[in-house]
Amino acid sequence: MARLLSRSTRQLYGSQSILQPQQHAVPVRFFAKEAAPQALKGDELLKGIFLEVKNKFETAIGILRKEKITIAPEDPAAVEQYAKVMKTVREKADLFSESQRIQFTIKQRTDGIQDARSYLLALKDIRLKRGLTDELGAEAMMMDALEKVEKEIKKPLLRNDKKGMALLNEEFNKINQKLGIRKEDLPKYEEALEKKIAKAQLEELKKDALEAMETQKKREEFNDEEMPDVKSLDIRNML
Repeated sequence: MARLLSRSTRQLYGSQSILQPQQHAVPVRFFAKEAAPQALKGDELLKGIFLEVKNKFETAIGILRKEKITIAPEDPAAVEQYAKVMKTVREKADLFSESQRIQFTIKQRTDGIQDARSYLLALKDIRLKRGLTDELGAEAMMMDALEKVEKEIKKPLLRNDKKGMALLNEEFNKINQKLGIRKEDLPKYEEALEKKIAKAQLEELKKDALEAMETQKKREEFNDEEMPDVKSLDIRNML
């Protein structure tokens, strides 16, 4: 549970599209940049950041104290319930979803990149570093589309080239149609991603709980104790 809460805290400043990236967060340097005109001293700046993190963390803990979480990653109902709880935590504590975090990373990493090719390569690097898979092979299709457009305009495509980018977007729309991806379905994709994350987190919680019980069982005074089923554990009792 401590690891879970630690992850949630790290997401406090954790923002969404491919060629027009927006994204996820309010990193520490944001505070520093905004505070500079007011000439805040370092201690005052850090205090402001700390108080915001503290308030968000306490809000998250308050929700987790009330919501029942069943540590059963093999049970779809338990995964869905856990995903709902974590969504409530994000909304109430003003945290960010995984897709928003990815969006912010894209915005930060690609700010200043002028050509489309370097931009797409940066997206690939972000995907690889975050451990995301390109199961549909979309990246290769996007690079092929870029090659086609650059051959047509007879020069490297720059992101401020409105006509060239319009051509590329047309090619991307064809790719989306081929893959069956619709813009209106993006909320469904995000929900599916959050459920996958919820299941992975429950699996980690279960693993940690089992390891802790095994360690406890090795102690002489607990030799005769029967270890409980992980699903019977109530995290609320441990907060």
